[in-house]
Amino acid sequence: MDYTTLGRTGLAVSSMGLGCGGPSRIGQTTGNTEVESVAIIRRALGSGINVIDTAEGYGTEEIIGKAIKDFDRSSLVLSTKKTASERITPRQLEESLEQSLRRLGTEYLDIYYLHGVLPRDYDYLVSEIGPSLQEMRRQGKIRFIGITEMFNDDPQHTMLHRALQDDIWDVMMVGFNMLNQSANAGLFTATTEKNIGIVVMFAVRMAFSRPDRLRQIIEDLIEKKQVDPQDINLGDPLSFLVHDGGAINLTDAAYRFCRYEPGTQVILSGTGNPAHLDENIASFSRPPLPSDDLIKLKSIFQNVDSVTGQ
Repeated sequence: MDYTTLGRTGLAVSSMGLGCGGPSRIGQTTGNTEVESVAIIRRALGSGINVIDTAEGYGTEEIIGKAIKDFDRSSLVLSTKKTASERITPRQLEESLEQSLRRLGTEYLDIYYLHGVLPRDYDYLVSEIGPSLQEMRRQGKIRFIGITEMFNDDPQHTMLHRALQDDIWDVMMVGFNMLNQSANAGLFTATTEKNIGIVVMFAVRMAFSRPDRLRQIIEDLIEKKQVDPQDINLGDPLSFLVHDGGAINLTDAAYRFCRYEPGTQVILSGTGNPAHLDENIASFSRPPLPSDDLIKLKSIFQNVDSVTGQ
């Protein structure tokens, strides 16, 4: 497992992070017992992954707490999130943090995110909730402050572009993948200049494992005139990525694409299946996609900013 520095936090982070939400929630929504989910987390940590991401709303904080209790806390980069809108108060945020710390069995969080922030809520949150986050940091309960976008509702990253005007955010969680590469059209340049850490979500979505869904998305993009039909094989749109010397499959391509994109540091991957976890880890050990494939991929989707891949 390769490691890099997460922007101005200075944290040494694995290129792959274990996401404990998503459709699987480390197997809790797909039939895993708590013991099996704990084993997934421990398997990830044993492989060299040191970034574990969850959220209050995922229902996985207590499982993570049990999984990490025998590990050196200082070697882990642990993050959780509080869904935030204009309805949240500083008091509610403080109570939520205390509950997350208790469930995770830790005295501090490396990163605490305001989660799923919509453009309309941003100004309230930075002015009214931002000071509470800074006070929590002064108290030592959180080390760094983060913000995540609501990618399904804001695929153009409007909120994060606004957030770049303020200096409170140490880390941003960004939706980015092979189909919607719009974050590399200015956002990643700006975050690199400000040395803001970038954690990528949505690297792998439904479209990469369901051919019918991928074709439907491509047809919609053609209708919106964001993809030129002459540039793509409509029957098997991303088949050019899978070949000897290229990607093993589309999931492999998706992780490698995000892993080597300039400006990204951690790519989140979630699963409740040990074999699937091992396959994802293997993708992170492989080199960048061939340059010809990357050029073609970026050319096809260079104008896309309206889908998430779901």
